[in-house]
Amino acid sequence: MLKSKTTCIKTSLLMALFGLMTSNAFCGGTITGTIQTDLQKYKKGAVVYLSGVKGPVRPQQKSIDQENLTFVPKVTTIPVGSTILFTNHDKIYHNIHSSSEAKQFNVDTYDAQSRSVTFDKPGPVHLLCNVHSEMTGWVVVTDNQYAAVSEHDGRFTIPDVPAGKYEIAVWSEKLKHNAHTTVTVADGKTSSVDINLDL
Repeated sequence: MLKSKTTCIKTSLLMALFGLMTSNAFCGGTITGTIQTDLQKYKKGAVVYLSGVKGPVRPQQKSIDQENLTFVPKVTTIPVGSTILFTNHDKIYHNIHSSSEAKQFNVDTYDAQSRSVTFDKPGPVHLLCNVHSEMTGWVVVTDNQYAAVSEHDGRFTIPDVPAGKYEIAVWSEKLKHNAHTTVTVADGKTSSVDINLDL
């Protein structure tokens, strides 16, 4: 009798675990795509994001390094309320500042240390260094966490998107997105979309 009850309990637990795994397996979909442009060098570094998404925003923490007199990565995207940790890996002093509408700040000149900045308003933030005028970078702050930066070949992936129909928006340092692009996402599925950018 005891053995029978133990077996029954184990079976129930396994079924509950299987049900939990199944429900989590289809909790969202994935958007993949490619930036299409005749200007090959601008395929990299475009920010693709969803507009009009309802629901809570999950702030993130990401890192940007100052290394070899460059911001690495040059383009970063984060949802509003997120924090960037800036670290100087060079053996010289750097500064970080921006006068962008979405975020105005000035991190004093510093050596091999880290500084953090929280971004509380959506929009593109242009990063500069007072010490080295050739240094430039971008933080693109979005209304939600459904965003991605395109790779060197223009490809991008936005995971864990709730099922629904969305409008796609694009930010690029040099190019424009002149079309109205929408995508429909289904749980457990991958939706593909190509985005055309021009001058």
